[in-house]
Amino acid sequence: MFGNCGKNLRKNSLLLILSMLLPTLGISNSAMAATQINAAYSALEISIPISVLENYAKHGLVSTNFAQYYQYIPTSTLQELRKILIQPVKISPAVVSEFLNTQQGKFILKRLTELIQTKSYYPESESQNLRTALISAAAEPEGLNLLNLLRKYPQDSISIDVVYAWRIARELEQMISATQKAIATLTQASNLEAATISLENLSKLPQQPNFPIQKQTLKLFDSLRNRHLSTDIYIPNTQNSAPIIVISHGLGLNSSNFHYLGKYLANYGFAVVIPNHPSSYQEKVKSLINSNQVIEAHEFKDRPLDIKYILDQLASDSQFQKRLNFQQVGVFGQSLGGYTALALAGAKINFQQLKKDCDLDKLRNTWNMSLLLQCRALELPNQSEKEYNLQDKRVKAAIAVNPITSSIFGQVGLSQIQTPIMIIGSSEDTVAPALYEQILPFSWLTYPHKYLVMLLGATHFSTIGNSNPESRQIALPKDMVGDASQARHYMNALSLPFFQTYVAKKPEYISYLNAAYFQSISSQSLGLNLVQSFDHLKLAPVLDDHFHKNQPRKKKLSHIIVRFGFWILGIGISLLHLLIFSA
Repeated sequence: MFGNCGKNLRKNSLLLILSMLLPTLGISNSAMAATQINAAYSALEISIPISVLENYAKHGLVSTNFAQYYQYIPTSTLQELRKILIQPVKISPAVVSEFLNTQQGKFILKRLTELIQTKSYYPESESQNLRTALISAAAEPEGLNLLNLLRKYPQDSISIDVVYAWRIARELEQMISATQKAIATLTQASNLEAATISLENLSKLPQQPNFPIQKQTLKLFDSLRNRHLSTDIYIPNTQNSAPIIVISHGLGLNSSNFHYLGKYLANYGFAVVIPNHPSSYQEKVKSLINSNQVIEAHEFKDRPLDIKYILDQLASDSQFQKRLNFQQVGVFGQSLGGYTALALAGAKINFQQLKKDCDLDKLRNTWNMSLLLQCRALELPNQSEKEYNLQDKRVKAAIAVNPITSSIFGQVGLSQIQTPIMIIGSSEDTVAPALYEQILPFSWLTYPHKYLVMLLGATHFSTIGNSNPESRQIALPKDMVGDASQARHYMNALSLPFFQTYVAKKPEYISYLNAAYFQSISSQSLGLNLVQSFDHLKLAPVLDDHFHKNQPRKKKLSHIIVRFGFWILGIGISLLHLLIFSA
């Protein structure tokens, strides 16, 4: 790989690898007193004391140890490296410890341990070093950050396997490049659709009627499944029975994360039901201790059944029978809630696809972390089509935000949907990568009333936000959240015309469901586009390039190394975020 490069480029590339590896180590390392990082490739070697990195990160000072390489690194890369070194994540050491005992945590540790060169006959000791360091760093007053992880590593020096690092770099480069190309193709298709539409007579969405809203919290208990379902309900004071929108939150969240959307839709006359799926901090930690899993397999069945049970209970309650319209129901879900929404709309669990994709050799080489969660569904008992038909005929339309779909449903499962669907993806999603979990799966939908929306610059957490005062959510770095305010605004602006059109049966709102209107409300801080037609043939060139082993690669790594760091950092934080409630 270095054959045609000069000496300066070699130094540049090697140091750039190191700058990529630092955030990589920051995902899953830990211990008690590392003082130096070593990286070597062939005859080239770099050794940098951790104290030098600390001095640079905290004060911007470049020591003589670092100065000889400083000239080869772009200023923007240095700025991002400095930020990554001290970027904190507040999380309980106990939660970190339990997470790293899970199948998912062990998987991440194993992959990243391969970066560490060791002469030990017991490679598992390096994995233990990483685990110990991460837990110890989380206990520091300033929280878990990369410098703390490096300090806590239990050996004097950390030696990096540069060859393996380049392999990771290539894998991530291909994944990022393929995603960027797919989104570019999507944007081009959106522009073509927008060019055919005139917005001359289209104004902003109608003014909020601002119906008086009554909020209730019901304490429901499904004794057959032993599920406590505390459920928030927003009911507008309207003359007619109100159509219903159910909002299903992601793993580890609660109803408070989507109160903003519930209030907004209720102001327009929808009754909004927001269940708290059983996934509180205490229950999650208990689950981890008992089963060493982030998610139990039964959640793939129980979450859709939670929604069915709640709708059944409301329909049998005299105080709601005349106020709610149980034949006009829509579902909005995010992440695992997005899976829930699609299952209720008619997508079927595809056990054959799961068996194919969950092969251990395939999992070892994937950076699609959502597969680690989807593969848990293989532990469901009685895998018959009848047993896992989770569709609810009352559901007339569904919005799935950052859903996991590729294997849990696959093409066969998603093609079963015969109701209007809007899938929303985020270009910077490291939990459910947009290309694999939203863009390609959208092309598998066969029902004509379908919409694919891409939030350009958003992450998996943008629509959730951060530091919700009504929950004990782990505070994430700003880069992991993005422009949450704008993302929430989009959720309001997209959900209203979709549910008015397909749930409330108000056809005048369909004029807002097109690429031209979405472009008109797109902001510079967080882009937005939509397509209604996007088949898999448009993605064929992208996917062919991505999986072609001998594809020539551009060598402008200086412009993408930092992004590698954030993807790796994002993967680790994203998995930790599954334990969203902190003690």
